[in-house]
Order: sequence, then structure tokens, then C-alpha cells
Amino acid sequence: MTPSEKQESIRYVALGDSLSEGLGDDAPDRPNGVRGWTDRVAEQFMLADDQALYANLAIRGRLLVPIIEEQLETALALKPSLVSLVGGGNDALRPNFDPDALMVRYDQAFKALRQEGIEVFTLTGFDPGPKGFFSVNRGRVAVFNELLREIAEENQVTVVDYWRMRQLQDLRYWAPDRLHMNQVGHTLLAQRVLETLSAPAPDLGQPQVPEAGQKTRVQEALENARWAREFVVPWLGRRLRGRSSGDHVSPKYPELIRFDLLPEVDARRA
Repeated sequence: MTPSEKQESIRYVALGDSLSEGLGDDAPDRPNGVRGWTDRVAEQFMLADDQALYANLAIRGRLLVPIIEEQLETALALKPSLVSLVGGGNDALRPNFDPDALMVRYDQAFKALRQEGIEVFTLTGFDPGPKGFFSVNRGRVAVFNELLREIAEENQVTVVDYWRMRQLQDLRYWAPDRLHMNQVGHTLLAQRVLETLSAPAPDLGQPQVPEAGQKTRVQEALENARWAREFVVPWLGRRLRGRSSGDHVSPKYPELIRFDLLPEVDARRA
């Protein structure tokens, strides 16, 4: 049962890394300069419920264990009715990735939330497809997903199937770094979340996907080289220095808030 089916207002708190923070969905007028699927889901809750509240504790670059250790207790103190806990994507990029160990921590976190009567949902890992820079992780993410589904079922946690959104393998849904979805990708994910939760009044419109242009192999090679230079090399540099993109970044909504003053939300309410 989702909070929309209860006789109470939704108090939604998002926990996670850059995916839940909203990177790639640029919004200069918002904290941390991003919007993302979690904001879009929260907006729909607020359109349907004048008392709905939302907090987002997600921090870019976080591994699963730090997500749980840094964000879980804070989330519990906010007394939410709904929590999204999404992590493991950054772990899967590491050579020492251990999905069994991560499931132990997921299980503990799920239990801590569910024991408080909180409804919880999570996302599977994304399918990177058989080609491209991230395809080497496809098998390990598939194993991670199966273990996550099992743990989620045992704890009565809802699973949103991000893995099967294979239309997102098209680079037109992604930001220039190819690691974070753009506005269109985040909008589609928000729609999938709302559909999975059977949430009220999902009205996100039809995002416009840029037209696909024909590129020669030379053009593709040049684009790949530029992408590696601008994004992969700095990422590897942070790894070697033991640094994270989330260093010195704060949660964008550490307290429960409403979006009543945001023009796009007020316009849809009218």
C-alpha cells in the first residue's frame, strides 16, 4: 500500500547518490542547480495533496554504505511516510564491487525503515546494454538486481524496474557526461516511478527527445575522444586522489518542504 492509499499526507524523503539528487537535469534556480526525477515525483504528490512534504538527502558520488550511514538516521528523524533508497551505481564502477555485502546493508536499511511503518521503494540498476564504455558492468549489475529484488521482496519494498527502461540506452536521453540522464530521461523515470506506485494524477507531459542525427565513424570517434577527455579523465583523476564529486556538497532539501512557490507547479495546479 502506498501513502496515497492511506488517510494521511505524504511525507516523502529521497536517499541516494547523484541519480536521486538529480544530476543531468539542470535547473539553475534550484538548490545544487538540479531538479531530477525525485523532485518531479514530489511535485505530483503536492499537486494531489495540499499537505504533502518532501526532503532530498541524496549526495552525488556516494557509495551505498555512506548513503546509509550518512542519510538513514536523518531520514528517520523526519518521520516520513515514504522513502526511496537508491544506491549501488557508484559501487558497481569499482573493481572491488561486492553485491552480496551490499545486500546485507540494503537489508538492514530496509528493515530499519519498514519497522517504523514507512513505505519504501527502490530502483534496480540500469542496463547499460551490450556496447559502450559501461557495458563491462552489465553482468555485475544484473546480479546486483536479482539480489536486490530478493531482499526487497522479503522486506515488502516496492521495486521500480529501471533495468527494463531500455529506451534509455539511447544517448539522446543522457547529459553530455553519459553518466547522468538529462531532463527527458529524468522525466521518463519519474513517470515510471509514479506508475509503479500507482500514485495519483501523474501529469508530466510528453518530453521532447532530440532528433537523432546521422554521424560518420570519424564524427563518432571524435565525440568519444572529447567525452573521454572532458569526463572520463577527470573522473579517473578523482578516483586516484581519493576524492568524490560529492565532496563539499550538501543535500539540496535537508528538511521537509513544499514547492508551492515554483511556477511550473503552480501553473499545473491552476
